[in-house]
Amino acid sequence: MADRDATTPSPAIVGGSAAPAEAPQWRKPQRHTYGAVDLGTNNCRLLIARPTGDSFTIIDAFSRIVRLGEGLGASGRLSQEAMDRSVAALAVCADKLRRRHVSISRSVATEACRRAVNGREFIERVRDQTGIALEIIAPQEEARLAVLGCHKLLEPGDGPALIFDIGGGSTELVLVEPGEESPRIVAWWSAPWGVVSLTESEGRAAIDGDDRLAAYARMKARATDSFSRFAEMLPRDAPGIRLLGTSGTVTTLASVHLALPSYDRRAVDGLHVPIGDMRRISTMIAELDFGGRSNLPCIGAERADLVVAGCAILEAILDIWPAENLGVADRGIREGILRSLMARDGYQI
Repeated sequence: MADRDATTPSPAIVGGSAAPAEAPQWRKPQRHTYGAVDLGTNNCRLLIARPTGDSFTIIDAFSRIVRLGEGLGASGRLSQEAMDRSVAALAVCADKLRRRHVSISRSVATEACRRAVNGREFIERVRDQTGIALEIIAPQEEARLAVLGCHKLLEPGDGPALIFDIGGGSTELVLVEPGEESPRIVAWWSAPWGVVSLTESEGRAAIDGDDRLAAYARMKARATDSFSRFAEMLPRDAPGIRLLGTSGTVTTLASVHLALPSYDRRAVDGLHVPIGDMRRISTMIAELDFGGRSNLPCIGAERADLVVAGCAILEAILDIWPAENLGVADRGIREGILRSLMARDGYQI
């Protein structure tokens, strides 16, 4: 679906000239409905919203785990099964965009489509079968949209902040400083490890084996190594540093921290958790086998195989940016897309 599907009709042509215009009447400006689709390595997500004052109201949403990048590390290609799952999810998104009469939208694809040799072929298939025109965005744009979508949840303060997004195929790290209306991006980094790619690098058997803590340490070491050059750019001993994460990993761990019986976005989005608590939860999860992790509310069998890699990446981030608390955001790229589209149309959001 193109960014702008709605068009303004031209005046009717009668005998080669425009039909007489009606008497001028005041009309309230059209209020668009906006859509944002984010196809990641692990998830397909949709938000549909309308601007309301200095914010926006969500009128529809959709999220499904599709594991588009499953097996990508070994083959370099998107598998037929993964593409089928993703197209099915995107078909649901397309139906919602039509039924909600979305007039302005943007649909993006990230690391899996960037890396796969058949990524472009998949994009064409999606357009042919669903009508959604996916745009493969660069890591820098992915980081910018994530910051735009979640920065309002940063702890108050004048110190520098690190905002991160642990995805399925990559992790984006963004160093920001306070700005007039939104944080100013000082530096950003995209590491090639996400929950899918890091899990596959170690193997599920090792993660659940008798030496699973050793496997966890190896995954953390890989993540740490991939952050090393970025870590050199970070300010040392800066006062009042802040940390904010947006991803399924941090929202899942926040749910475990709160001992929620089922996921509740209202309880998680905007939560600030002491770093020591997040480290303890990460270690506890790494010590459990698949069955133990599956039995934890808000993890379940669907996330139990990937959450360990997410914990390893998170701990590597905590090592390079020792803030006191971790801010948790259940928002990110989709909200960034919506804000940027609405800002382009003059909304102060």
